[in-house]
Amino acid sequence: MNDWNTILDSAKRALKPRSLASVTEIAQTGTGAFGVLVSTLISLRTRDQVTLPKSRELLSIAPTPQAMVLLKEETIASSIYPAAFFRVKAKNLLAISQQIIQNHSGRVPHTLDDLLKLPGVGRKTATLVLGLGFGIPAICVDIHVHRITNRMGLVHTPDPDKTEQALMKIVPQDLWIQLNDTLVLFGQQLCTPQSPFCTQCPFQTWCPKNGVKKSR
Repeated sequence: MNDWNTILDSAKRALKPRSLASVTEIAQTGTGAFGVLVSTLISLRTRDQVTLPKSRELLSIAPTPQAMVLLKEETIASSIYPAAFFRVKAKNLLAISQQIIQNHSGRVPHTLDDLLKLPGVGRKTATLVLGLGFGIPAICVDIHVHRITNRMGLVHTPDPDKTEQALMKIVPQDLWIQLNDTLVLFGQQLCTPQSPFCTQCPFQTWCPKNGVKKSR
């Protein structure tokens, strides 16, 4: 199975109505690439149920790098609590905002290399900012995308970086941005890390269920 339009369309139809990943929802609020960057950093190792309200809370008082640098680190930390590693993230958000102002004329950089130079920004965050923040084709591979594509036998890769490289070779570029958004929700709702809902899965007839020991 390698019809990616069909795969993504089938996955979307299996999702709960009006489902949006937290960062995608923030991307639609008008805060631009900075909002995507802030929300993605907050989301790291944090559930969407925390990421979305905490992103909204912080961006309501600091929607730009210029506004963020006016806040104290403690204020940022308090705004995003109980996100995982909230103190470290607060420090990074302040440093990122300072660097954006000093090195990029106050605007979030739109190249992978420049994004990766920002404190606390890894490849997952950078690719999500490129895709959702700027509309630049990029495949964001997080734990859900890595797990699901390997579980379904679409790739056979040992880590997210290798998964990204493999997917770039087989997924049409016009689907790169929506790939993460769709599979993240699919991974949260159906293709869960433990005991996935295989009986409800649109791919159950051909998915090899690689690594699945127990399913529902």
